[in-house]
Amino acid sequence: MDASELRRAVEAGRATASALGLQVDDVVVINNSDRIALRLVPCEVLARVAPSAHRADSQFEVEVARRLSEVDGPVAELEPRVEPRVYLRDGFAISLWTYYEPVGSEIAPAHYAGALVRHHAALRQVDLGAPHFTDRVAGALREVGDREQTPALLGPDRELLTKTLSSLSTTISSREAGEQLLHGEPHPGNLLKTRRGPLFVDLATCCRGPIEFDLAHAPEEVGEHYPGADHDLIHQCRILMWALFTTWRWRRDDQLPNGHYWRVEGLNQVRAALDRYGLDWA
Repeated sequence: MDASELRRAVEAGRATASALGLQVDDVVVINNSDRIALRLVPCEVLARVAPSAHRADSQFEVEVARRLSEVDGPVAELEPRVEPRVYLRDGFAISLWTYYEPVGSEIAPAHYAGALVRHHAALRQVDLGAPHFTDRVAGALREVGDREQTPALLGPDRELLTKTLSSLSTTISSREAGEQLLHGEPHPGNLLKTRRGPLFVDLATCCRGPIEFDLAHAPEEVGEHYPGADHDLIHQCRILMWALFTTWRWRRDDQLPNGHYWRVEGLNQVRAALDRYGLDWA
């Protein structure tokens, strides 16, 4: 968010929590992208604030978290002192979560894999409608094909992403691997190391697909510790993951910090991954 929108979003998060009886003397911005994460002090609440256009995504995330908490999934919990829902204020959708103080740094690959195993087991207990991973690919293909949405994407790079997205989506789907509800983007930034153990956050990306699609977002060593994982399928999913990530970076309204760097780096990662897999349509 730009400086003006960020100020309004911070105030919306602070005012929402205060109106619900939570004490807010200070606000710390933890993350600023298309939506922001705020630490509210001293009530120790994490407020996730998004433009109201993303209200449906916020509501979906709250519902996923609520259901996973009921089956003891390793996820960050909603703030228990208020009603578990999305609040609207000043054009923003606000959800309130428990704040977890980070403990240590990296999570060991075996522990990361163990958290994913438990997360997937919890997701199998949840009856929840969610898009298929191919729906996400279809959305990315629409972005790549729309020059108004991705105006800076050059012809050869546009062709590379189009071919990668469409070909790998078809290839992965045709493998008929077992599918289930997934986190969708369980990369290291979405797994917190807390005193309760590893906890997943950012649940709005929940989708259906093979567990290898989730493993492709984790560090490569994690897949080696996940029982029964198909390592060839992980590699295919990792290429697809980089193609999806890169497509979002080329959107005209993308707000990821260091977006220009990730545009170039994403294309480099796609090409490198295709080369390692022996594919060449660039």
